[in-house]
Amino acid sequence: MADDTKPFLSDVKTLRDRARKHLEGGAVTDTYKGDVKKTIAILQSVLATEIVCVLRYTMHAIAATGISSEGVKKEFAEHAGEEQEHMMMVAERINQLGGKPDFNPEGLLTRSASQYAEGGDLVGMIRENLIAERIAVDHYRELIRYFGNDDPATRVMLEEILEKEEEHANDMHDLLVAHEGRPMLKS
Repeated sequence: MADDTKPFLSDVKTLRDRARKHLEGGAVTDTYKGDVKKTIAILQSVLATEIVCVLRYTMHAIAATGISSEGVKKEFAEHAGEEQEHMMMVAERINQLGGKPDFNPEGLLTRSASQYAEGGDLVGMIRENLIAERIAVDHYRELIRYFGNDDPATRVMLEEILEKEEEHANDMHDLLVAHEGRPMLKS
């Protein structure tokens, strides 16, 4: 039985009236339950994390060497492109909320959850990318729980990014196993 105390939708006249008020708020309406300023600050950190990941994967795609590096370089380059897509999604969301995405390289590492680690050789690069992906996975899971139903658009965006970060972590794990020659996942 449905709960009659909670209306499913406002009447159309109410929706229309609300839409005409506070146009300067853009996508942020009276029904937004989150804290816009805090959300933007959090997303600035997410943006920095994605920028660092783009830079790290790009550097690894160029710098990786060795007899079996071509496939790994290709994987690094693919991940760099996907991280750039995440970066753009987050920047767009900041913009939708009325913020200005912070692309300033100054202080980038202090705003980022992940680190920029070169890793040295091919296995070291793979390992550093796996570490960064594991950080991202945990960070995004925490943020998804934080946003919950207060900001479903941000939550859904982060869920989409999380799915790709989990795929990246799995890819890096598989590469690490292949290049170290020993399984690491517990069965």
